[in-house]
Parts: sequence; C-alpha cells; structure tokens
Amino acid sequence: MKRVLIFFVVFSVAACLTVVAASAQVKYEGKAGVVKIKPGEPIHIASWMVIAGENASLGTDTQRGVEIAAADKGGKLLGHSIKLTFQDTGCNAEGGQTAATRLAADPTIVAAIGSNCSSEAKPGVPILWKAGITTVSPSNTAPDLTDPKRGAEYDGYARTCHNDKVQGAVAADFVWKQLKVKRAATVHDGSVYAEQLQAVFAETFKKLGGTITSQEAVSPSDTDMRPMLTKIATGKPEFIYYPIFIAAGGHITRQVKEVKGLEKIGLMGADGIFSPDFYKAAGEAAVGMYHSSPDFSAFAGGYKSFLEKHKKKYGEAPIAPFHAHAYDAAMIVFAAIEKVAVKAADGSLTIDRGKLRDAIMATKGFKGLTGTITCDQYGDCADPKIGVYKTAAKNIKDLVMPDTPVWKPHVEAAPAKKAPAKKK
Repeated sequence: MKRVLIFFVVFSVAACLTVVAASAQVKYEGKAGVVKIKPGEPIHIASWMVIAGENASLGTDTQRGVEIAAADKGGKLLGHSIKLTFQDTGCNAEGGQTAATRLAADPTIVAAIGSNCSSEAKPGVPILWKAGITTVSPSNTAPDLTDPKRGAEYDGYARTCHNDKVQGAVAADFVWKQLKVKRAATVHDGSVYAEQLQAVFAETFKKLGGTITSQEAVSPSDTDMRPMLTKIATGKPEFIYYPIFIAAGGHITRQVKEVKGLEKIGLMGADGIFSPDFYKAAGEAAVGMYHSSPDFSAFAGGYKSFLEKHKKKYGEAPIAPFHAHAYDAAMIVFAAIEKVAVKAADGSLTIDRGKLRDAIMATKGFKGLTGTITCDQYGDCADPKIGVYKTAAKNIKDLVMPDTPVWKPHVEAAPAKKAPAKKK
C-alpha cells in the first residue's frame, strides 16, 4: 500500500511539474507562437503578391520595393540573412486564399508582406493570423479591411497604403471642383477594391451636389463593354470613374467613345490601372484621361535615391504606384523584428510572433519613403497623399506613368504657415 501511495505521490508531483512546464511554455510562446532561428539560418519573410497574369505589374512593382529594402539592410538582420519568398495571388479571392494557406503551413515564416489586391486580403488575412503570421500590405486600399467592425481575425493586419476613403473623396473633389462636372457614372468589377472605391466616389460626389447617373458592374473577364456603356449613355453623364484593373480597364477605355452619346465623355481610373501595362492595353484611347493615385512628388527625400537604385537594379522606372509603400512595409517589419527578437549567446534568435505583431502595430512616427508612418489600432498606417494625374501622348508612346500630378489636394488644403512673431 505504501509503495502504491509513494508511486501515486511521485506520479502526481511529476504530472504537476509537467503541467507547470507546459503552461510556462504556452505562456512564453503566446497564442501566435514563436519562430526559433538557429545560428546560420535565415530570417524568413514571405510575400503574397500578384506576380503572374494580366495584373502582374502591380505585384512585380511591390516585390521590387521589398527587395530594395532588404538590400538596404545589407541583406541581414541581427546577424542573420534575410530570406525573401514570393507567393502568387492572382489578384482574386481564390488566389489569396490559396497563397495564405500555403504560407500558414510554413512554420519558418516570421511575418508576411502583402497582399496586393483587397479581394485577396479578405479571405487570406484571417488564415494567416490564425497561424500567428502578421501581414503588412503595401497596396490593399479597400476601406472594409480596417473597419473597426472587423473581428479579431484581422488583428494581424496592417497597411502602409492609403485607405480608399481618402482616394475616393479626392477623385470626387477633383471631378466636381476642378472639372466642374455635374453628372457622373461609375463602373466596378465586383472586387472589394473597385466596388468600395467607386462607392466612396459616388457618395462624396452626391454630397458635393453632383448626380450619379448610374453605377454599373462588369466582370474582370469581360471583353465587350459596349452593352454596359450603352446603358450608361442613357443617363447622359459627363464623366465616368472606373477604378478597376488592367484588362477590363483597357477594354472600357478603347470602346467607350465608340458608343453614341459618349464620344466626348471624360474618363478617370485609379491606382489599379495606373501602369504602363494599362497603357499597352488601352493604347492611344487613354490620352487625356485621369488617374487618382499616390502623389510620388510628395514622397520623402530618400525616394530619389530609391529610384536610382531601382533603375540600376531593374533597368527601368517603377511600373506601378506602390513600390515605395512596399519598401516602407518591409522596413517596418524589419524594425519590429530587431526590436522583439531575443538573441542567445550562440547567435540563435527567438521571435515571438505575438510580440512582433504588437511592435508592428505600435509603429509611431516612422520616417518612410511615403511619409511619416503611424499605425492606428485597426492597421491603417499610411501618411496618405493622393494626387490626380493626366495621361499624355508621351506616356503612351514611352510606356511610362506621369510622375507629377496635375492636382494635389493635400497641398492646397494645407493651412498656410504663420509668419513668426516679431521680437519686441
């Protein structure tokens, strides 16, 4: 009996110690887990971007921004090399879900950068955060992604690009105040990005006193836009705002003025089609149209150096609007890793993903290429400066985006600085 009792006591104590040890381990690792990096092993940062297909310029542009950021860190963090991997997303919900699922299954990933298209982020972000992976997007602009009503499944999400509540309002202000347009129509392609951006434009335009004659939808795979455009023509608008993507945007631009009643219609796209690839798709029909997009001329002093590095490394200027936002996203992630990583005597690292997420979200006053970056509790980190650009024949011929906006509302709206008081 005594032997049984002694065995029971020993077993119970051992069990209790095991539970305590396990509890300590769980408490240390946190809900998001940790990544342990041995001496000589790289720090793995994964990106999920659209790097194939008709919208590949958007992802290639941001991929290059991440690569230049890593190069500016000397390819290393805390004595470990930076390993960059890129997963294609297709610029659609299915692609985003697939890419996020693949990343979530890789225990070596410390953090992610992406996605590009908001439709990818909607299903993908919850998958990543469930696996403990924080992601910082350089180009998801849909308002819904940082809405306060979003649940805890989006806690691991931040973005360095603007919220389209800003871009949509800027576009509407320009059309109403600068072009004096009174009647406008919109087109979206069913994506989270396009549908929400045109909705902000329409709401703002109506508040300003304008009339929205129709809000139409197309499929990204549509090629004949004439039936939809004919429907728009019945409302007799002066202007069409179509913040969609490259393929469908090219077809609309080429076909719109073939439709009776739309021969002199004004046209405006957004950052989703602000690319040399769009110029290839639209051709000369794009001359004279407008785009709302980040104001490159308002970027910080380091942007000029970035452009020089980009030209030297890739042999061309940036091919879409969000390269600098990707650079900033990467730099924020790198800075957070340097802040929270625990380095052992042998050089190994332990990175608590939960602490990393908190460090990213706590970013305040970070001097980036795109401005001074401060994240709010919902993940909006941008210093948003939107400009309106006008396409010239030279842009089509040389396949380069205009680099100077024709309208900078953030500059015009800035209060004049008061002269210093004279000393008495």
